[in-house]
Amino acid sequence: MKLESPSIRDGEPIPAQHAFCVPDPSSHVRLAENRNPALSWSNLPAGTRSLALICHDPDVPSRPDDVNQEGKEVPADLPRVDFYHWVLVDIDPLTAGVVEGEFANGVTPRGKPGPNSPNGTRQGINGYSSWFADDADMSGNYYGYDGPCPPWNDSVVHHYHFTLYALDLERCPVNGAFGGDDVLAAIEGHILAEARLSATYTLNPRLLS
Repeated sequence: MKLESPSIRDGEPIPAQHAFCVPDPSSHVRLAENRNPALSWSNLPAGTRSLALICHDPDVPSRPDDVNQEGKEVPADLPRVDFYHWVLVDIDPLTAGVVEGEFANGVTPRGKPGPNSPNGTRQGINGYSSWFADDADMSGNYYGYDGPCPPWNDSVVHHYHFTLYALDLERCPVNGAFGGDDVLAAIEGHILAEARLSATYTLNPRLLS
């Protein structure tokens, strides 16, 4: 099984149009186009009844103490946790991919609707739902794709893994406001094959120079 993209290249930085935030010299960051990348797949295994797609960042700081603080950097040795950027299930295996901007086109403050999404798919909530929980202007359930916005003072470059799972399930057995961990638990034992595409992103000016 193969996963490819005309929008992002494996091992290279994610283009700005697919990010939630981009660098800004006056305010550190500003909101970006936030368009989901185009993806295509091929060579699915026999018996595939549906596909699931998950994008996650495993490099998110486990503590917010130094995050986005002037005069500080988030230390590289701080333990890191997963942050889900896209959880998409019930993809018809007869489709060949997703189009750029089909599932996200711009930042939507206070969240995006779900779980129902184009072509009979369903989307889970991403990590911004909890990240903005205490922000009166941004809090809400963020379904579907929202791109990178790592801390602008993080000392490490973040990695974004797009993983496609071929499943022997016609429908992923999750309901309601499900997330990435829920899907991974639900598809355990039902994965026929998987393929991955990985890219990077940083907002730290020191790492961009």
